[in-house]
Amino acid sequence: MYKKMLVAGLLGTTLLSSALLSSAASAETLRIALGSEPTAIDPHYHDLTPNNALTKHIFDGLTNQDEKQNVHPALATSWENDGANTWTFKLREGVTFSDGSPFTADDVVFTFCRTLKNETAIAGSFADITANFESVEAPDAQTLVIKTKAPEPLLPTFIGTVGILSSSIVKHDKISFAPEQNCGVTGAWPVVGDFNDGKLAIGTGPYKLKSYVRGSAIDLERNDKYWGDAEPWESVRFLPVPNAGPRLAGLLAGDYDIIENPAARDLSRIKDDKRFGYTVTPSTRVIYYQLDVARDESPYVKATDGKNPLKDVRVREAMSLAIDRNAIVSRLMDGAAEPAYQFLPTGMFGTLPNPQELRYDPAAAKKLLAEAGYPDGFQLTLSTTNDRYINDSQITQAVAQYLTQIGIKSDVDAMTRAIYFPRRSKKELSVAIGGWGSTSGEASSFLRQWPAKPNEEGTLGGSNYGGYSNPAFDKLIYEAVATMDDNKRSELLQQAQTEVMKDYAFIPLHFEAGIWAHKANVAYTGRSDQFTLAMSAKPAK
Repeated sequence: MYKKMLVAGLLGTTLLSSALLSSAASAETLRIALGSEPTAIDPHYHDLTPNNALTKHIFDGLTNQDEKQNVHPALATSWENDGANTWTFKLREGVTFSDGSPFTADDVVFTFCRTLKNETAIAGSFADITANFESVEAPDAQTLVIKTKAPEPLLPTFIGTVGILSSSIVKHDKISFAPEQNCGVTGAWPVVGDFNDGKLAIGTGPYKLKSYVRGSAIDLERNDKYWGDAEPWESVRFLPVPNAGPRLAGLLAGDYDIIENPAARDLSRIKDDKRFGYTVTPSTRVIYYQLDVARDESPYVKATDGKNPLKDVRVREAMSLAIDRNAIVSRLMDGAAEPAYQFLPTGMFGTLPNPQELRYDPAAAKKLLAEAGYPDGFQLTLSTTNDRYINDSQITQAVAQYLTQIGIKSDVDAMTRAIYFPRRSKKELSVAIGGWGSTSGEASSFLRQWPAKPNEEGTLGGSNYGGYSNPAFDKLIYEAVATMDDNKRSELLQQAQTEVMKDYAFIPLHFEAGIWAHKANVAYTGRSDQFTLAMSAKPAK
């Protein structure tokens, strides 16, 4: 992967930061400039990378993933499965929350209940995991037994994404996993604002929230009650700086210790400067477009016949053929990306070993449009964030130009993610940009969330906003996610990926790379999930 980056000498450049300066980084405050600002402190508000990265500082999960997304013990020290639906987790002893209250299995039960009773969550975030729980029992303070409705081979991975709350933050009687009976909670369930003001931001993580001022700064302080190794930084300050230019300028001026997602083309400015270093790490994040393929009338599509052309697979394939992915990677992403021909990088679990290249062929695209009855094209609006993914609005502008060249007259509606994501979840868009990083490291992550037919439990298809429906695909993905045998599951996922790719209801563009630049007296380890973590930064030796 990322051959262009290897040629350019970008990959593995943490070497620049490892011994360039003999002085240690300040152990007092680590200042990090973020390209995409988190929208909440609530760990269950929105399953979004900037949010998950921030809340990981404050709230632990039962498991944890390292920089390569390998799963390790966290609040759970071990786990086992009976070969079917029952998992037993042994919890870490001697852990306390930042307010001094002890961590027990009841806190985990309460947390799982809260994900199902969270009125302020965006798109049912994290409920897709816990909705599969038939029962959750706590035989003792350090034991948790989960029985799932359907087998879940990846439960130890998924469960680690759910930040654990203290049950002390609500009034309750005996806590039990009984959502219909309110789980024993007698007071009000917490909402997002209760965390943002710091009142309920009580976790077992390495840091505590000091203050959260939207659009200004997020300040954390070291949690001296943390069960793990103490972090070297007494405090951490996250500052939202949405534009890459000012982020780099701030690093050069000494205002920041670390910046995320500098423009790849700007790395040459610090490459030979011994005051700085940078890290480039391939990620699992695919950038793609989701199309409204179900409605007869779509809000941002206008065709002379009054129909929704996106319902025709020939139109959707024409749109894919119109896009020059290699040009986007080389010109807009400066080589810090890889063209995507499926929804997870080749070689990872459940991916196609030799996916068919999604070629650039405008002539073939025009021919398909004519065959579909649109020789003169139609009008379309592409909706995009302008502050979430690397070059997101610029990429959409480029795609709009490509589509216009084949006769699909395309406009761009760019908006901040705070507006965009709620609109997308309400199905108000016709063609919507997306970016999905696999939390599990296998192909099921994307396939179960986006193209799958939604089930009643809410465990699959939670983001199928475009109304995609393919019974052959659904049969494969529903069977795959409940298959405990790895070899069989991988085969099913490959078949499912083949099915969804041929329908072009989701048009992949490229896989992003994570890029971080930093002062040379800071050593930084990049992550494939693109999380920007203070825990990944250490004073350089």
